[in-house]
Amino acid sequence: MSKKGDFNLIYLDYAATTPMSEEAIETFVTASKNYFGNERSLHDIGSKASLLLEACRKQLAGFINASPASIYFTSGGTESNLIAIQTLLKSTKKVGKHILTTTLEHSSISNYLKVLEEQGYEVSYLPVTNSGIISLEVIENVIREDTVLGIFQHVNSEIGAIQPINEIANLFNSSNILLHCDCVQSFGKITIDVSKYEISSLSISGHKLYGPKGIGALYLNPKLTCQPIYPGTSHESGIRPGTVNVPAIASFVTAAGHIIKNQDEEQKRCLYLKNVLKSQLQDVQHLVKFEGSVGECIPNIIGMRIIGLEGQFVMLECNRHQFAISTGSACAIGMQKPSETMLAIGRDPHEAKQFFRVSIGKHTTEEDLIKFSSVLKLIINQNF
Repeated sequence: MSKKGDFNLIYLDYAATTPMSEEAIETFVTASKNYFGNERSLHDIGSKASLLLEACRKQLAGFINASPASIYFTSGGTESNLIAIQTLLKSTKKVGKHILTTTLEHSSISNYLKVLEEQGYEVSYLPVTNSGIISLEVIENVIREDTVLGIFQHVNSEIGAIQPINEIANLFNSSNILLHCDCVQSFGKITIDVSKYEISSLSISGHKLYGPKGIGALYLNPKLTCQPIYPGTSHESGIRPGTVNVPAIASFVTAAGHIIKNQDEEQKRCLYLKNVLKSQLQDVQHLVKFEGSVGECIPNIIGMRIIGLEGQFVMLECNRHQFAISTGSACAIGMQKPSETMLAIGRDPHEAKQFFRVSIGKHTTEEDLIKFSSVLKLIINQNF
């Protein structure tokens, strides 16, 4: 699939979205034909759809060792993030309006935090290391009596940095602080077990997992007494309005099952491929820089810079040579601003604009990355 399609591009932008797997497509078509009923309808066709929905809920819950009742299906990661934050702020029993986070968060979160600041919330944006990791000591030093919520992305979408979510959850639990975790880039790559730590909520998106777009899931810790933000809503236990897309959910959960089954093996393969790319570029390492720490990043997201060239120029040149890469999170592209992640890890605005992202997936081959490294060398030779 990395080389297929109408444009014959080699696809290296899996962190933005993934092609649907054959299993996911087949499930979507079958469910659309045979489980088309509204799952809230009381007749047999509706009941049939409802049974499939609950089977999917149970299966997805099993992937993160959660109770099925704690899983709510949404339209994707952005909606899951927004519902989670609003629900947690409405449900907290603690008095206060102080929120902890970083500037590394997905745009759906960072944009909404600006809205919350206008509503009187105080948001502390905590510094990270030059590898993009938040320090527990830093968090401990800024916790206050009125701190009610922490928001930390599990895996950064630009350099793949992995935050110590388990430790943060334990720290927050002792201070009665709720924790939302954006797991869009980590689910299916890193084992998530909500029974082992006190995460209040987490978000997942189907199209990052070889499932369809427009579908995702939200986990809300069942220990919380959650107050729904949409009055009178009947779907998804009152958490989210709108007719539930059962075929897309079935397709999403099918795709998730396949990726989780092969999770460890695939991450080892991605690490090997990342090392292949690094090895191929050793002779230009004075100009090509890899961002993030090897041990604290998932290997399928590779943040890079070519010193002296803007990332957008590199991306367009790669596209001209039939390679699809990115200059960062697809939800923030077009802003004409330096990468927030690069600025957060200590790069100056000029360096931050050099950033581009390569993200690999299950269809990426060693040959793809060898050819890609040759294109990067060609771009360097043509511009220096």
